[in-house]
Amino acid sequence: MILTQYSGAILGPIAKLLGWVMNGIYIVLDKIGIQDIGLTIIILTMIIYLCMLPLTIKQQKFSKLSQKMQPELQAIQKKYKNKTDAASRQKMGEETQEVYNKYGVSPSGTCLQLFITFPILLALYRVIINVPAYVNGVKGVFSNLVNAIYTTDGFDKILTDYVDAGKINNLTSKMVDFSAKDTTAVKNNIVDVLYKMPSDGWNFLQDKFGSLTDLIQTTHDQVEPMVTFLGLNIADSPLSTIKSSFASHSWLMLIGALLIPIISYVTQVINIKMMPQPQQTQTGDSSTDAMAAQMKTMNIIMPLFSFVMCFTVPVGLGIYWISAAVFRGVQQFFINKHMEKIDLNDIIAKNQEKMKKKREKLGISEEDMKKAAKIKTKNISYEASSKEKEEKLKEADEKKKHVKADSMAAKANLVREFNEGKRQEK
Repeated sequence: MILTQYSGAILGPIAKLLGWVMNGIYIVLDKIGIQDIGLTIIILTMIIYLCMLPLTIKQQKFSKLSQKMQPELQAIQKKYKNKTDAASRQKMGEETQEVYNKYGVSPSGTCLQLFITFPILLALYRVIINVPAYVNGVKGVFSNLVNAIYTTDGFDKILTDYVDAGKINNLTSKMVDFSAKDTTAVKNNIVDVLYKMPSDGWNFLQDKFGSLTDLIQTTHDQVEPMVTFLGLNIADSPLSTIKSSFASHSWLMLIGALLIPIISYVTQVINIKMMPQPQQTQTGDSSTDAMAAQMKTMNIIMPLFSFVMCFTVPVGLGIYWISAAVFRGVQQFFINKHMEKIDLNDIIAKNQEKMKKKREKLGISEEDMKKAAKIKTKNISYEASSKEKEEKLKEADEKKKHVKADSMAAKANLVREFNEGKRQEK
């Protein structure tokens, strides 16, 4: 049964929360006479990014601080550039951490937003392909027609043949069972077919269910403005719309379908350009340079990824992608203006105070941290000195082996070995 809320362990709760918010937005719009799922998705996007605004500002502050920290971090990397021993690597790590502590930031400061936005995108996909399962108002529009179809003889074969013919994208007869004993399950499957049915599918229904012609037309008139955004069905993918537009010579619809991935790509590129970018200079440290190169590659790949994906995912998800990029762009403009007025020294002082309070809660004082660092360094020095002694003893043994038999050194070695033997006997 398709018409159920997604129940995955991680994405399931997120999808339910997004569906609950989306249902609330739809109810409010319906109160003022607007029944538009596309507009509901746009408003939902705005709410999501408004909730994430504090996190976005925090990330921008981290980016700005990173640029100020970069010269100090590069100096440390240059200092230990060709040193690969454990003591040097440990010392380099400690000095790097001291810089982060000085500015009161965490090295993983840019990761959190990605960990939040990506699951939201995946969960929203589950909601958009199955809107009637989350938005009661949408499901209710189909109820009269669903009940009428269910009581019509032979409806199960008619709908199964239609699904088997591949008329509905991302839906097969294995996913819907019209012969099940559970009445609710069968009716939910009918709703799913009606929601995802293309425009010409409604003509098919009128041909096969002649006695329901008026009810089918009434339901279609209610559903079409609800699931249509700029002439496109939000449950269809742009690729399937392009194919059907070619077949029916609907050129305006074809252009509209092409615009979804194109606008998505353009807005993503503009969005990246507005974001603070790290310095492109080579630091001399392979890991740092590799990370910078990786970030540059991601900035190129992500817009291309959204362009390709928007051809195959439902139009509704493309609307989310575009509105998210536009909203982030507007948000970024005001954040950039805000960041220009902020004194970095004030941010550093506040961050240091926050880190100090966190350590105090954990019962760790500044003195404890310094002592721990010294102990680590002493242990490393001890290990290094022990290894050096072993290496010197090995060198001495090698030299003994290459001494000439009749030389003074050979005679001295014999005397030393004789004395050591006497000591062992005692």
